[in-house]
Amino acid sequence: MEFHTEKLKLLTDNISQTIRGKETEIRYVITCLLSRGHILLEDNPGSGKTMMAKALAQSISGGLNERSSGTTETVAFRRIQFTPDLLPMDLIGSHIFDDEKKEFIFKKGPLFTNVLLADEINRASPKVQSALLECMAENQISVGEKTWHLDKFFFTIATQNPIESEGTYPLPAAQLDRFFMKISFGYVSTETEIGIYNDYLHINDVRNQVKQVLSYDDVIRLQQEAEQVYIHPELVKAVANIAQATRKHPDITVGCSVRGGITFIRCLKSWAMVNQRNYVTEDDIRALAHVVLHHRMVFRNRDGIARALQSIVDAEISRLSKMSIGNK
Repeated sequence: MEFHTEKLKLLTDNISQTIRGKETEIRYVITCLLSRGHILLEDNPGSGKTMMAKALAQSISGGLNERSSGTTETVAFRRIQFTPDLLPMDLIGSHIFDDEKKEFIFKKGPLFTNVLLADEINRASPKVQSALLECMAENQISVGEKTWHLDKFFFTIATQNPIESEGTYPLPAAQLDRFFMKISFGYVSTETEIGIYNDYLHINDVRNQVKQVLSYDDVIRLQQEAEQVYIHPELVKAVANIAQATRKHPDITVGCSVRGGITFIRCLKSWAMVNQRNYVTEDDIRALAHVVLHHRMVFRNRDGIARALQSIVDAEISRLSKMSIGNK
C-alpha cells in the first residue's frame, strides 16, 4: 500500500504542474493507465488534451526508448495527427524493399510505442480508425501472415473534437468500446485560467517542468497491484445488475456488453488505488459509471441520454445502501 500511495501521489502532483485545475481528470487518466486500458478525451481545441499526454509520458522513464538507446530516457511517446487523408499503413507501418538484403522488410509505424497520442482521432476515416482496433484490444498488430506484439506498456490517449464539429467522423461502436473511459476536460475556473495566463511560459515547457518520477517497472508493478484490489461480491453483482439494466431500459437501444462490465470492474479497482485504498466502495461505482459506461451505449433519443444511466446507477446504489455491506 505504501509503495503505490507514494508513487501515485508523485505522478499526480507532477502532471498537475502542467495541467492546472484538472485533478479529477488526471486521476481518470491514471486510472486507465493502471487498468491497462485506453482513454478518449473529447473537448474543443485548446483545453489541454495534448498537454496531458505529453506530461504523462514525460513523467515515466524507461520503456522502449531506454532499451533502444541504452540511456535513461522517458518512455517512447508518439503522436499521430489524424487527418482525412491518413492511411492505415501510416499507423501500422509497411513493407519496404531493402536494396542490400534484396528483400522486403517491415518498417514499424508509430503504433509501436509506449504512450500513443491519437490526436483528433475523429478527423480520420473509419477505415483508419479501425487500424487501432487490434492493437488496443489485443496488444498486437497483424501484418500479412505475421503478428507483431506490442510492448506490455502500451497506452493510448485519443482526443476528439465534439461530433458537431465540421470535418469529423463518428467513431464506430467497436472502436468506442475499446476505450476504458471517455471524458471531457472542460474549461477551468476563472482563477485557474488567470494563473495559467500568468505562468504560460513555464507550463508550456513540459520537458523541463515535468520530471521523471516513475520508472517503466514502477508502472508495471502498479498495474499488477491494481488487479489485486479487493472488490466485494455484492459490488461485482451491482456491476452485473447495472450492465443488464442498460440492456432492458426503454431509452437505451444498445446496452453495456459483458466486456464493458469487465472494464468497469478493472477501472473500479484502479480508481480505488488512485484514491489510496486497497478496496472498492459503492461510491466508486457512482464516480465512474458515467465515464466508463456512457460511451458504450446507444440511446433512443437525446432526452433519455441524461437520465437513463443515472437512474439505473441510483437504483443500484440504493439497493447497496440498504444492505450495509461495508467496505469489505
